[in-house]
Amino acid sequence: MRKAEVAENLNRVRERVVTSCAACGRDPGGVTLLAVSKTRPAEDLRVAYAAGQRHFGENYLQEALAKQADLGDLDICWHFIGPLQSNKTRTVAEQFHWLHSVERLKIAQRLSAQRPPDMPPLNICLQVNIDDEESKSGIAPAGVPELAAAVAGLPNLKLRGLMAIPARRKAAEAQRRPFAQLAELLQRLRAQLPDQPLDTLSMGMSGDMEVAIECGATIVRIGTDIFGRRETKID
Repeated sequence: MRKAEVAENLNRVRERVVTSCAACGRDPGGVTLLAVSKTRPAEDLRVAYAAGQRHFGENYLQEALAKQADLGDLDICWHFIGPLQSNKTRTVAEQFHWLHSVERLKIAQRLSAQRPPDMPPLNICLQVNIDDEESKSGIAPAGVPELAAAVAGLPNLKLRGLMAIPARRKAAEAQRRPFAQLAELLQRLRAQLPDQPLDTLSMGMSGDMEVAIECGATIVRIGTDIFGRRETKID
């Protein structure tokens, strides 16, 4: 993709965020655009950074580490948004600002123990399998309160909220349902854990961003509409 296209696409997505927020009476400043940069070369991220993008989401650890090395001169906020295995928790604890995909207490415990003491707490979202899909990662909604309470008690982590990747639906009303369910689940967690920030709903991608924003998304994860079609996975 040409450099100009990345910047143009980024501006179009930003306009969609503003328009969506205006339609539902929200402040666009309350929605963070996360550029999902998996499989994209570091040069594309540098172009997006030059256009004002600061938050980037990666799914594949080795690929992300290579980009972090290439882009070490940039003040990027790195989000890990893919499934995380136990043997990779140390690297995420040491190299990332956010993790969106916690679904097991063991993973959270390892992250807390491995987070360097000179770094701020790692921002954590619990991944919820909101549609109970066998092919999707995430904890069932019924298990969220117990896991959230346990994660909230760990040092070196900051429980920020919930993440989900709902199944794609053709009708907007049907797509709205799982987003609304995730928002309601976060509201219940706020009552359960009033001392936690719990300010984050990571939901919505290129095809359903507007509906997610209407339902309260605070982070939208956009890849294709910024960088174009995905390249072959690197690692």
